Amino acid sequence: MNKFKYLKISNNKKIRYLSSYYRKSLYIVFLHGLMSDIEGKKPIALLRYTEKNKLGFLALEYSGHGKSSGKFINGNISKWSKEVQITIKRIIKKNDFILVGSSMGAWLSLNQFKYFNKQIKGFLGIGSAPEFLENLMWKKFSKKMKNETIKNGIYNLKHGGYEYPVTYQLIKDGRKNKILNKKINSKINITMIHGSKDKVVPVNYSRRILKIFTKAKKRLIIIKNGDHSLSNKNGIKKINIELNNIVSNII
Repeated sequence: MNKFKYLKISNNKKIRYLSSYYRKSLYIVFLHGLMSDIEGKKPIALLRYTEKNKLGFLALEYSGHGKSSGKFINGNISKWSKEVQITIKRIIKKNDFILVGSSMGAWLSLNQFKYFNKQIKGFLGIGSAPEFLENLMWKKFSKKMKNETIKNGIYNLKHGGYEYPVTYQLIKDGRKNKILNKKINSKINITMIHGSKDKVVPVNYSRRILKIFTKAKKRLIIIKNGDHSLSNKNGIKKINIELNNIVSNII
């Protein structure tokens, strides 16, 4: 049984997280997707990988996700990115780490480079979805849907087999977190993994992330017949292999 812990990051905010610690070791930081949590197959598989390889591990749930405090509709990319930053600072401290971002988690991962550029030693994206709020949601809303979102402040969107309560403040905040036009000069190993049959986020988003990094060693792995989450046995196996390749280049 995994022991989940809670980190109080403000008077009214508690973040649930999962971690393992090895003294002075490299950490793996897993950031989950929109409306997900840290009880899924990917974070558990990554925790096992880090324990086997004597690496540190951190996975956390943003406010309004999983068992962390707060309501989902009050959250946004800025708030969740800040929560990730605070949790990394408190738990990992000065240790080096590799970011593993799933879907929206890849966007939040990219936002961490401005805080931890020297500590980040690698980045693995899984079905990465930077700027998805504008490009994959808002731009595809009909005029009626947009009007309803602006009028009521929220729209319950059915997308990719899920229902998302999309708030107008979430959409607007996404515009403040544009990342695809930025440049990051880190000389690290970066691998994007994407399923060829991802019906939620097109493979092109992984390609666009690779263009952000001007000096990194870059790889794009497209998994044949893979879906968005890549949580099946084959997906988990590929994630572990690619993560191990990044780790091997550091240790």
